Amino acid sequence: MLQGWIQIAVFCAMIVAAVPLLGGYMARVFTGERVLLTPVLAPVERLLYRILRVDPQRSQGWKSYAGTLIVFSALFWLLLYLILRTQTIHPWNPEGFHSGTWDLSFNTASSFLTNTNWQFYGGETTLSYFSQMAGLAVQNFISAAVGIVVVIALIRGIANRRSGEQGLGVFFVDLTRAVLYVLLPIAIVATILLISQGALQTLGGSVHFTSLNGTDSKLAVGPVASQEAIKMLGTNGGGFFNVNSAMPFENPSQLANWIEMFLILCIPASLTYTYGRMVGSRRQGWSIFTAMAILFVVSVVIVYVAESDVTPAQHLAGLHGVGNMEGKEVRFGIANSSLFTAITTVVSCGAVNSAFESLTGIGGLVPMINLSYSESVFGGVGTGLYTMLLYVLLAVFIGGLMVGRTPEYLGKKIEAREIKLVSVAVIFTPLIVLFFTGLALATKYGAPSIYASGPQGFSQTLYAYMSQANNNGSAWAGYTGYLQPVAGNVGAHGVTFADLMGGFSMLLGRYIPIVLVLAVAGTLVRKKVAPAGLGTLRTDTPTFVGMNIFVVVLIGALTFFPALLLGPVVQGLTNQLF
Repeated sequence: MLQGWIQIAVFCAMIVAAVPLLGGYMARVFTGERVLLTPVLAPVERLLYRILRVDPQRSQGWKSYAGTLIVFSALFWLLLYLILRTQTIHPWNPEGFHSGTWDLSFNTASSFLTNTNWQFYGGETTLSYFSQMAGLAVQNFISAAVGIVVVIALIRGIANRRSGEQGLGVFFVDLTRAVLYVLLPIAIVATILLISQGALQTLGGSVHFTSLNGTDSKLAVGPVASQEAIKMLGTNGGGFFNVNSAMPFENPSQLANWIEMFLILCIPASLTYTYGRMVGSRRQGWSIFTAMAILFVVSVVIVYVAESDVTPAQHLAGLHGVGNMEGKEVRFGIANSSLFTAITTVVSCGAVNSAFESLTGIGGLVPMINLSYSESVFGGVGTGLYTMLLYVLLAVFIGGLMVGRTPEYLGKKIEAREIKLVSVAVIFTPLIVLFFTGLALATKYGAPSIYASGPQGFSQTLYAYMSQANNNGSAWAGYTGYLQPVAGNVGAHGVTFADLMGGFSMLLGRYIPIVLVLAVAGTLVRKKVAPAGLGTLRTDTPTFVGMNIFVVVLIGALTFFPALLLGPVVQGLTNQLF
């Protein structure tokens, strides 16, 4: 177990070391400074602006910025849906796959548009290579870039010091820079590294072979490494294969596993430093990083300790000191599986290298708690930081009330309008999670999607909607959204229910908070800056870090604690008792 703790500590040290390097680079990119790639990419950037007829100097107000984002996303949803519905005419479709049902295509298009990458299908048995590359991989870049540009716009709103300013930047300029300067270069390097470790990258068809028992079988292959790189880097999570990063063709070695974990966490963690640079106070960025890191480390410790203990079944069988290896890859072990579990759920990635269904009761509680934070602990690229900044504003407001002064953040007063917008943004996602979970459990339409009974079945349903509404994408195996339709299939209504409700929860959970965040940015950018006084609450101190953590945990606990009691907590207690 000591070796596992050392591996976890080394990984955390790697992330801390990368934060100022990548974070500083992104700050220079989004403030228009010259970077190493400028001589190569600047001509491409200018060409794209001419094609799109974009004036980089004409800053947009929050309504214009939000409107452009929504229209742009809607067009990409239509494009992806069209690609998924026309597979029979695709090039690079060696297996001759047909299109899925309309409701499955709706769910999948909504999933990849929103950076969720929830999958009610097996990629290697459902989608053509063209769908994987031109549809899903492209959307992985776009959805990740959308998350980044939203937080950049919010940072500009907070950092602006010019009275009367209303612009938050230009959506297409920010999007172009996010893709060209940040996502694409890192993804290319990561693809090469993964191929060197054995990840597949081919357009050839399935490999036919004869198994040891003499059965003719075929092995699915495809352009895996290129999709794997952006899947991780963009905190998307949708695997080329159904078993995701537990598949050796996606995640072939210990080094590949570390590369993938690093890719998941590097941008969300580094954006905190970007924030500090852009607001002119690196201490502010480090204070937010510290709050996130503490909550992350706590989740890693709990899940690793829980999975290192024997399960009740192992105890009854007389096995001691072996840990819970059910659903885990032997080549990764408990430590790296636990670390991956914590990373993928504090970040809205959803990629998995082990089965969440096989976690112990307490170990399975950790992913749910991480999702209950609503992406505020690192979260997805961009989404994590802007969610945490909403909690920071709430903490500032509560702190201001405690000392009897008007709440201020970096010299800007936090007034009724901002708090109303922040409050709605923070509670909106939990509300739709609980609403859709209740609807699935209380009606006959959700029942066919639930495989297990008792607290496990409840946990499957709750986690499904927590994952989808929080744009995470990971799942407890057992909650079904797509079955091959057959005559007399009584579960058809339940399947359609899960596809549609899941799709709506992903779209609502993504875009309503985005609009509210941009509205907050629009109000902050116009505010005058007041000089700090003796009663000003400092937000770069250990005291405020603790207060920020308290607010995040308090809101998550108050919202989801009763539901968590009915699922993983009950399961953990009954496992111990019986």
